[in-house]
Amino acid sequence: MMRARRRVRLQAVLFAAACALTRATDAAAHSGPPFPIVSDRATGPYTVSIWTDPDTTNDGAPGGRFWIVLAPGATGAAAVTRVTITAVPDAGPGTPQSVDATVSGHDGNTYFGALVLGREGPYRIDVDVSGPPGHATVRTSVDATYDLRPSPFVATLYLLPFLLIGGLWIRRLVKRPRPRASGGLASTPPTSDLPAPGRSAP
Repeated sequence: MMRARRRVRLQAVLFAAACALTRATDAAAHSGPPFPIVSDRATGPYTVSIWTDPDTTNDGAPGGRFWIVLAPGATGAAAVTRVTITAVPDAGPGTPQSVDATVSGHDGNTYFGALVLGREGPYRIDVDVSGPPGHATVRTSVDATYDLRPSPFVATLYLLPFLLIGGLWIRRLVKRPRPRASGGLASTPPTSDLPAPGRSAP
């Protein structure tokens, strides 16, 4: 009866730990490298690609990151003077956010800008490219979500149930009593009761 109860408790703890790890995996599903939302779109004298990591933040940090890539060899790519990124909420409250992107990297064709995306949901993204060859606007959209990547401390908390269960299991194996030899009394009589050689027992 006691073994059955312990087995039920162990199964309950394992189930709870598995659920916690599943929630952690689901929460971190959005985390990852930037992804493209526009690929080699020819607009006016420019060929534009847009990569993003659209993280929502509550503390005013610019978590919505965007990389504007002008294809090498595109007309006017080397003569760009300004790249502006604007994020406009598609639904619900929120005000448009704009930032002037700056050159990122050594190729001179990649521009980086970060915006504050204050809530989850769809955003319209407008990228304005200006230079001597002319002006062009690329319009696209993206869904902003919270970056729920677990911190090392939270990841350790998720692993604690498994570590505790493993430690208890090892402790139980170490303290398990060894099986006793069967057969009852020893069959060999004590040597002190044996008669001396050459003499018969009384």
